Amino acid sequence: MGLVCRVVEEAGIATVCVSTGRDITALVRPPRSYFVNAPMGNNFGAAGDAATQRRILRAALQLAVEARAPGRIVDDPLQWPKPFAFDPAPPSPEALARQLKK
Repeated sequence: MGLVCRVVEEAGIATVCVSTGRDITALVRPPRSYFVNAPMGNNFGAAGDAATQRRILRAALQLAVEARAPGRIVDDPLQWPKPFAFDPAPPSPEALARQLKK
């Protein structure tokens, strides 16, 4: 997404990349980025949490207005309520078979 932001910026449109992958965002260096420490796909907080979603959206829009230095990353203070991690181990053949039966 950060690469898309850079192309859109070249066309003269301000962008803010709201990301959940800080390390990837730092490598891609979009013009402006708002980092939310949440599981992927939850860039604006948990489903149904309208207050948090509104707060993150407002902060991202404010960043679009205020940020002057390119490549800036602002960290959101959100504390996700439960641990999240990616398990890179592939599922067992048995687990795949059970899933296919569903």
